[in-house]
Amino acid sequence: MDGDDRRTGENGDNTFRVMRRYNYLLGEMEAVYHEMGLKVGLSDSAMRILYAVCDRGEGCPLREIRRHCGLSKQTINSAIRKMEEEGILYLEATGLKNKKVCLTEEGRLLMERTAGRVYGIENDILESWPQEDVQTYLELTERFLYNLRERAKDF
Repeated sequence: MDGDDRRTGENGDNTFRVMRRYNYLLGEMEAVYHEMGLKVGLSDSAMRILYAVCDRGEGCPLREIRRHCGLSKQTINSAIRKMEEEGILYLEATGLKNKKVCLTEEGRLLMERTAGRVYGIENDILESWPQEDVQTYLELTERFLYNLRERAKDF
């Protein structure tokens, strides 16, 4: 950090503790999603792809899957090839360079009992919160993401 220890100063100690807690919570949430995937026999990448299709809808453009999953292009392509081989999904051309992800009947059933269940759990949790808490959570998360993106430009 260019010799600048951002953990010290007037609010630095508190900021350090907040960031440590945030990172802990983020890691624990990722671990819960990972465990859910393991329980249903899916890799993290397969679960993320099925989740993206669940969220974005059947026939989702491949580029949207890549953007939504937050995984490398290579990881997504490898996972999709494997899922194609397993008869879970197939790619359909939608132009010269574009493709969309389509689920087979087996893939739809798999999505419903895996990513669809996760999606339902998440929605149930948010529906149990007061609406103003949901709005605050989303606004703060969006603000953090926006600031992180802005600062990442200079990384």
